[in-house]
Amino acid sequence: MRRFLPKFGRKKNATCCVFFVRRLRQKRRMRRTTQQTKTHASPMLNIGAHDACVAAASPDANPTQTSITLVKNIIINESNKLPYIHPSGLFGRRMSNPFQHLVEPLNHAEPDKKFYNLQKLNDARYARLPFSIRVLLESAIRNCDGFLVKRTDVDAILNWKVTQNDNVEVPFRPARVILQDFTGVPAVVDFAAMRDAVKRLGGNPEKINPVCPADLVIDHSIQVDFNRREDSLQKNQELEFERNRERFEFLKWGSQAFQNMRIIPPGSGIIHQVNLEYLARVVFDQDGFYYPDSLVGTDSHTTMIDGLGVLGWGVGGIEAEAVMLGQPISMVLPEVIGYKLFGNPNHLVTSTDIVLTVTKHLRQVGVVGKFLSFLALVWHNFLLLTVPLLPTCVRSMVPLQRFSLSIWSAFSIYSKPSRQAYIFLSREEDKVKYIQMYLEAVGLFRDFSNTDQDPDFTQVIELDLSTVVPCCSGPKRPQDKVSVSDMKTDFESCLGAKQGFKGFHIPQEHHNDYVKFAYNNADYELTHGCVVIAAITSCTNTSNPSVMLGAGLLAKNAVEAGLTVKPYIKTSLSPGSGVVTYYLRDSGVMPYLSKLGFDVVGYGCMTCIGNSGPLPESVVEAITQTEPENPPLQESLQPALTPLPPHHYQSYRLTNTEAPATLNLLSPSP
Repeated sequence: MRRFLPKFGRKKNATCCVFFVRRLRQKRRMRRTTQQTKTHASPMLNIGAHDACVAAASPDANPTQTSITLVKNIIINESNKLPYIHPSGLFGRRMSNPFQHLVEPLNHAEPDKKFYNLQKLNDARYARLPFSIRVLLESAIRNCDGFLVKRTDVDAILNWKVTQNDNVEVPFRPARVILQDFTGVPAVVDFAAMRDAVKRLGGNPEKINPVCPADLVIDHSIQVDFNRREDSLQKNQELEFERNRERFEFLKWGSQAFQNMRIIPPGSGIIHQVNLEYLARVVFDQDGFYYPDSLVGTDSHTTMIDGLGVLGWGVGGIEAEAVMLGQPISMVLPEVIGYKLFGNPNHLVTSTDIVLTVTKHLRQVGVVGKFLSFLALVWHNFLLLTVPLLPTCVRSMVPLQRFSLSIWSAFSIYSKPSRQAYIFLSREEDKVKYIQMYLEAVGLFRDFSNTDQDPDFTQVIELDLSTVVPCCSGPKRPQDKVSVSDMKTDFESCLGAKQGFKGFHIPQEHHNDYVKFAYNNADYELTHGCVVIAAITSCTNTSNPSVMLGAGLLAKNAVEAGLTVKPYIKTSLSPGSGVVTYYLRDSGVMPYLSKLGFDVVGYGCMTCIGNSGPLPESVVEAITQTEPENPPLQESLQPALTPLPPHHYQSYRLTNTEAPATLNLLSPSP
């Protein structure tokens, strides 16, 4: 099989080639038959690799002819927009969709734009289904072919209230796939490997393309090598291209070679914020049909898109490639938990505080393998735009709480608040009109003020927002929530506690040890708990304007109070997209962030995935040096490297406004 793989992608899991190569090896002696068959190619089809195997296994199929025909049918597709054809079309009559009677135009002025009207099922159970289950049902009805998706699957989803407890597996075909560069490159390599195999067979390699639309965002390659300077962004991006030139050249080739695949270039932003701002459709308008946007992604934070009313979650690379090849995902029909927020939060509470509180609550309840649907998200003290952004941030943090071990998706159905957020992001009013028209037609548009629209849930849990307090997490794990008022005592207790998630096992007599070091011709000290990296980063924070602008206002107050950040602390700001930079500049807070060292260093996943770059050598030596009577500081400095909301630490110290002073980004004021 190795000769079918290009030099850049000789992998054991090149699944695209494995389906064909084994059979092709057995048929090498039949080359003459192959040449004769080339002139009698079957009609151009667009089928997935799994279907090819099923067809090849048909007892009525001639082995030699089947092998040749299958490869040709997979590689030859002139328009790449033909509808999915069941493999039985190779050997018999094509099966029709049994729900074709549900198809009707959405707008009679545009009879060519149709949709599957699920309301015409005339089944009372549909109106009681959770909205996320309705998306699964629509996908099953639209893709029902009697083979990969059967009528019994549709019945099982429609009867969710009963089957949710029966461990029933159902197929789901997402509308699209999203990939980041670490996990997306192997997928592109596999498609390139299939093209290489097809070329050796004498076919047209340009006919190999993803069946399901796919987007690949390059955001995991940039590193914080330069900071605290105006040209940090340019310098870091130059190094990014220098280090990843071969990968980027390959991906650029892929962006030009493959149809049905978009590759977002480096420097555009973090995958999930780009997904929210640009890639999300909410409702697809493709091939003459409207249908709900849905996706799977090769990243645990894919669930962020649910805040915009789009059903999605993270999967592995093999599952993602299977979807790209047109195969449905087999999933256990999940329970759906309703989550109700009520009450008014304290004016000092941010959405991040609510996120940490909600995720801790969810861990206690246990929602692994379940869907989560938010109810009544409107309260008086929060801006309208915060309404869809809060669940977005919740879904970004939840994978950190280990809910991503199984299928988990929080689904905030498209509603009036998310409609306004979508208009704010895209400013395409015409698109919003048909989105709302479609969602209202199929019963997917949610009015939170109308409790009659509340569907059935497996369980409903509640949280009183008035009980939420300012908090952070740590010292080691993001799920260990700590109130800001208890932060100092909690960290001090962790120093002497037994080694573990909440302990460093440092003897009491060494709690106040420190190490002196020199940096830029000045002397400094490091002790347990000192911060050496302070980064405003990750999709959790940068997708939320309220906390980003809050950090900017805090920086403004700090500068005006004469406070500074210690020069050896590696500060950085990596926005989720250029939109963040624009509103920070337009609001006038960007100069104050830069004054404190938080210059823009890049657009992508940086410190939050470990791409923080090297620390100053003198700081590294101070952290790692060990003396017999002095335990190293490396262990107790670990919490400073955890990507936590930095604005909490800053506000913690700024209660002391004596000037001039040094802004300590971790230790609270005495």
